[in-house]
Amino acid sequence: MKSTFIIPISAIVAVTLSSCAVPAGPNTQRCAATGGLVGALAGGIIGHQSGRALEGAGIGALAGGTAGALYGNAQDQGQYERRPARYY
Repeated sequence: MKSTFIIPISAIVAVTLSSCAVPAGPNTQRCAATGGLVGALAGGIIGHQSGRALEGAGIGALAGGTAGALYGNAQDQGQYERRPARYY
C-alpha cells in the first residue's frame, strides 16, 4: 500500500471509531455524517486540481465531519437546556 494512502485511511478509521465512544444526540450524528460527505466531496474536487483527489477527499471528510459534529453537538446541547424540568 502506498504511503500516501496511510494518513487519510488512518484518519477516517480514527474518526469512525471515536464517534462511537462518546454518547451523541441525533443532531450530532446527522450533522457529522452530512459534514463528512460534503467535506469529502469538496476535498476531492479541490484535491483533483492538484492531482491528489483521494488525499483531498480524506482530509475534507475529516474536517467536514469534525465541524459537523461540533455544530450538531451545539444544537443538541441547546435543545437539552431548553427542555422544561419534569417533576414527578
